[in-house]
Formats: sequence, C-alpha cells, structure tokens
Amino acid sequence: MLTAFLLGGAAVALAVPPVSVDIQDTAGVLDRNSLVPALERLDFHEPTRVVVYTYNGREADNLNEEVLRFARTRHPEWISPDGQKWADGLFIFALDPVGRHVGTYMGEDRKVSLEQRSDIQDAAKDLLRDAQWTEGTIAGVRRAAELINQPWYRSAAFVVTAWVAGGLAALGAAAWLIVRVVTRASCRKQLERGDRSYANVSMDLEVTELNAGTIPASSKYGSQVLEKHRSFLNRYNAASELSNRVHALGGRSLGSRKNLKLVREYADAAAELDALDDVIADSNALLNRAGTWPTAWDRQLAPFRNDLAGLEQLLAKRHGQGDSATATALRSFRDHSLRDIERWTAELAEGRMTPENALDQLYDARSRLSVLLQEHAETVIHAFAKNDREARLMREQMEGAQEGADHRRQRTYEPSILGTVYPSYYFFSVATFNSGLNSGVSSVNSARGGGGSTTGYGSSGGSFSGSGSSSGF
Repeated sequence: MLTAFLLGGAAVALAVPPVSVDIQDTAGVLDRNSLVPALERLDFHEPTRVVVYTYNGREADNLNEEVLRFARTRHPEWISPDGQKWADGLFIFALDPVGRHVGTYMGEDRKVSLEQRSDIQDAAKDLLRDAQWTEGTIAGVRRAAELINQPWYRSAAFVVTAWVAGGLAALGAAAWLIVRVVTRASCRKQLERGDRSYANVSMDLEVTELNAGTIPASSKYGSQVLEKHRSFLNRYNAASELSNRVHALGGRSLGSRKNLKLVREYADAAAELDALDDVIADSNALLNRAGTWPTAWDRQLAPFRNDLAGLEQLLAKRHGQGDSATATALRSFRDHSLRDIERWTAELAEGRMTPENALDQLYDARSRLSVLLQEHAETVIHAFAKNDREARLMREQMEGAQEGADHRRQRTYEPSILGTVYPSYYFFSVATFNSGLNSGVSSVNSARGGGGSTTGYGSSGGSFSGSGSSSGF
C-alpha cells in the first residue's frame, strides 16, 4: 500500500533506445554485427549517446587516462565545451582486454554513483574473464541503461525503504515474486533450447536408424558409436516423456525451481541426442567413404582446428607466458599439425589412408595437444602464483574447468566421433585452458584483495574531473 501511494505521484519512466551507438574497437575484439543491434535494442531512461571503446594496453595502465587521451586526440566531441567534463548525454563503456581493465564514463547529466559504476563494471566481468568480449560489453551497457537516470522509485534505496516500510511479509512476497519471474524466464529459455534439439532429432529419426544400420561394427570407432546408438531409442523415448511433461506445465508452473530443473533436464537430454544423431550420420559417411565423407571429415577436424587457431590468442594474452619454452612447443606443434591435417585429408581422398587410421592420427594429435597444454598450464601457474597456496588455487581452477566443474554453464556436447567415444574431459582444449586461466587469475586476485576501482585520470589528465572510473577483472 505504501509503495502504491508513493508511486501515485511519480512520473512514468521513459524507455528510449540510444540516440546513437559509436563503436571504437581499436583492440579488434568485438563482433560489431551482433554488438550494434544488441545495443540499439536497449532502453535507457533518458536519450543517451553510447560509445564503446577498446584498446590493448598493459596491466599497469590507467584506463581512465587512456580513454581521456583518446577522446582529446580523436573525439573531442565526447568532452564538454569547457574541457573539464564528459559531454552531456554521453555514456562510454571502455575495455582493455590485454591489460584486463573495464571502465565507465558519463556526462554530468548521466552521472551515477561510484558504487553504481562498479555495479555496471561488475555486470560485465564474468563474461570478460571468459574472453567473451562482445557479450560482456552488452551486459555492461545493459546494466548502465538500467541505472543511468533511474527514476527514484526504481532505485535500490527506494526499494529497500519500501520493503522495510512494508515489513518482513512484504519483503518476503517481493523476493518470492522476483525469484518466480527470473525462474520463469530461465524455464522458457531452456524450453526453447530443448524444443529446437528435439525437433531436429524427431525429423531425422528414420534417417538416423538407417545410418546406424550401415556403420561397420568391425571398426574400432564404429563399434563404439554403435554402442552409444543402442540406447538411442530408449533415450529418445525418455526425452519424449520429458517433452510431454514440460509442455503440460502451465505458465505459472514455470516459475517453480523444481520445474526449472525438469525443463533443464529435458533440454540437456534433447541436446545430447541432437549431437549424437549427427555423429551417427558422420560415422556412417566417413567410415564407409560415402559421397559426403569430406564434409563428415571436416566436422571431425573442426574442434582440433579451433584449438590450433586459438593458440596464438591464448599465448598473447596477459599472463599467457607467450615467450616461454612451453609456448614455443605449442607453436611448433601447431605449425606441424596444420601440415598434418592437409596430408591426412589428401591421403584420405587418394585412398592411401583409411578413415580408421585418419581418426587414429587425429586422436594422437589431440592427445598430444592436451599434454602440451597441461605443461603450459604449469608454466603459467608458476609465473603468476607467488606461493604454493596461490599455485594450488590456480591449479584447482584449471582442473575444474577441464572437468566441467562449473555447473552454472549450459551443458554442451562435441558433435564428433572422438567427442562421442571419449568423455568430455579427455581432451584439454584451448577454450577450457582460457576459462581455467581466467578463473584462476581471478581467484588469486580476489584472494590478494585486488580489483579495486580507479577514479583519477593520471598525470596527463590535468584539471579534468569527468565522472568515471575503471577496475580490473
């Protein structure tokens, strides 16, 4: 009742898209095709010009100083006419993927508190630590849109005051409502994921059975794929039952945590079947050298190629120890492997290598890469950790990433023959290494008490006092 009374005199909040979106990606890490439309769809409380600026710096850099330098030399329109503040109506999201800093800057009429600036930066950090630069930027700007010029009745202070005034019962009811809204949204997202996969499996069901019927059981790989297929129909029937159960849920039921677990179980089961039916088709095509075997072979190579392509970025990143002996071994292995891939493919096409032997070669190469990555992980850990405790913490994070210990992430399946025959943690991938390294560095920095905000603009800032700050991630 108190909330309704207070809101009675409040002006309706505006919901307006950005006046403009300016991307200055000097670091070359953003996907402009997905970033710009995503930012243009955001709703701000007041018309706001959005700028995203990236550059490759160093850990010791002051991102605030760099953003101001770039604005003064390249974009003076970002600065107020008196040269002392950021221009009115402006919001800047800045990112240094190498120095690992993120910053937020805004005109005086868009200014938020230091705590809220940290909130905006924190909204992006989990994604940025995982090198998801575009997604992290979207998350940060989305949070800025929620906080900049936020109406008083939407502020955290007001909400807390209203809840306290309403008593513990009102607080409990509001918390319950929020949890249900968030849970319902998660349910719908998982339901869409499951339905996409389930539809693919259902449409290809007959073809999948035909493919399985011609996979050579005498093949080492074929026999293991067939072993997986033996339970395919039972798993499909189980997924069908789950589909019926989740689609029988009403809209209100999707707000239950228990039902979210059920919907996620359905989505995971359908996704695994969707990956497996692709593997069955590829096994049939490759092992029998059917007309589509080159496409099937390319899919087997794809995870390995992705690892090789990502090595240089891994080694070039901060704390990547790109000048170490283990980094040299990785680069040498990459160059040798790229030549091997061409040779294997040519010999397959000419009939000088059997599909079975080609998969053996690929298995050996991916196993060797796993060993090299594990050796390089030790190099990185010894270089960054200052003591045994920090080394142990980093090692736990690396091992946890390889074993898939982060249950918050959506389950994924590698749609390849090797990925089906061997468990997901068998091969140590570059993506897993990156995730483990980012988590390890973040955990150690948190233990050291780092990551605080920087508000000044350095020695070159002069009398500039625009609203802004940056922090590490």
